[in-house]
Amino acid sequence: MWLVSLFTGIVAWTFAEYMLHRFLGHEHKGKNFFKAEHSVHHSVANYFAPTYKKLIAAVFVAGVLLFILSLFIPILNAAAFVVGFVGMYSLYEITHFRYHASKPLVKPFIILRKHHFYHHFHNPKMNHGVTTRFWDRVFGTFHRVEVVRVPKQMSMRWLVSGDEIKRQYARHFKLGKR
Repeated sequence: MWLVSLFTGIVAWTFAEYMLHRFLGHEHKGKNFFKAEHSVHHSVANYFAPTYKKLIAAVFVAGVLLFILSLFIPILNAAAFVVGFVGMYSLYEITHFRYHASKPLVKPFIILRKHHFYHHFHNPKMNHGVTTRFWDRVFGTFHRVEVVRVPKQMSMRWLVSGDEIKRQYARHFKLGKR
C-alpha cells in the first residue's frame, strides 16, 4: 500500500504544479507568495527564486501534508505520499532549471521544453505544465508547439551561438520578438 501512496504523491505533485502555476502564478489577481517570484522569472532572463525560499516552502508543505494525511491513513502511507510529492517537486525544480540553463540530455525532452517555452514567450495562459503536458490537456490549456520564437534578450546560452540559434535546435526554435 505504501507503493500506491508513493505513486499517488508523485501524480499529486504534477497536479499541484499545474494548479499553482496556472492559478497562483497567472490567474490570481493581486499579490501572493508565488506570483511575485514567478513574475520575475517570466521577465528576467535566467532568473529563479532563491533556493532557500523553495526549501522553506517544501519543508512547510511536507510537514503539513504529513500531519493531515496521518490523521486519515497509516503514517507509513502518509510518509510515502509525502516522499513522492516532495521527490517529484525536487525533480520539477531540477527539470525546470535545466530547461533554461542546460542543453537537452536527450532529444525527446525537447518537446517539453517547447511546451514550456511557448508558455514563456508566446502565451502565458497556455501550457502551464513543466514536467508533464497531461493536465494542460485535461483542463484545455494545451497548445501544440512546432516552433518557439525566443526573444533574443531572453535566449539561453545552450540555445544560441552568437546571434543565431544553434543548428541542432533550429528546427524547434527561432530568435525573434515576443
